[in-house]
Amino acid sequence: MRPVQQKPQVQKRGRGFARASSLLQTRIRQASESRGFAVSRLLTHWSDIVGAEIARMARPVKVGYGREGFGATLTILTTGAQAPLLQADLPRIRDKVNACYGYNAISRIRITQTAPTGFCEGQAQFAPASKQQPKTIDPAVKEAASRVTAPVHDTELRAALATLGENILSRSKC
Repeated sequence: MRPVQQKPQVQKRGRGFARASSLLQTRIRQASESRGFAVSRLLTHWSDIVGAEIARMARPVKVGYGREGFGATLTILTTGAQAPLLQADLPRIRDKVNACYGYNAISRIRITQTAPTGFCEGQAQFAPASKQQPKTIDPAVKEAASRVTAPVHDTELRAALATLGENILSRSKC
């Protein structure tokens, strides 16, 4: 009787498709930890944690762990005009941030002011971008799209094709 030969084991990944968030998770964690953020959720969900009103006025910059005792210092960036409003809300901000961490991680908050037109790219934008108004489509374009799709018998398909035609015909030619 001869010995049975073993086939070499091939390593399979077995993961298939992976979420983009799982691929970037370690890099995001490393980048946020370099700024002192042990929990990157504070950066990514800032408006959910402190509220939309405060998120429009300020954003977190770094967390510093100094020698002044227990707790860290959160540095937030704002424009000069918003700093007094934030100063009045500091206890509420600290409570909300500590609720995110689950313990009293932040003992002090430092406000750093910048000009509203600061940074190289042009402006330090604190408010989220406003929603774009839908474009108005020229009536001649609507007429042309409906004329082309008129032979289609299915009403839903005809409407979808007309919308597609309107979007293509009204597209700006850069």
